[in-house]
Amino acid sequence: AMIRKRVDKGDPVAMLFLGEQYHFGKDVMRAVELYERAAELGVTEAHYNLGGLYSRGIGVEEDTAKAIRHYEMAAMCCHVAARFNLGCKE
Repeated sequence: AMIRKRVDKGDPVAMLFLGEQYHFGKDVMRAVELYERAAELGVTEAHYNLGGLYSRGIGVEEDTAKAIRHYEMAAMCCHVAARFNLGCKE
């Protein structure tokens, strides 16, 4: 309940946390919504998670361009795994 209140107030870290709960609880569509909101607010890990979902087409239509865009955003914030995944895409 506390996390949902924080999400409702626009806390991007809470959005990421709740998104991860939905992601690993198998409600990927809800996770994508929360990751998108968190990414818009600058959460690096949300960009990375979205890159992975779009790259593999998990819960969303596979979209390499979107995957690369999200990995690039995470990589620009020094996310090492995002940089690695970008290298694998090229």
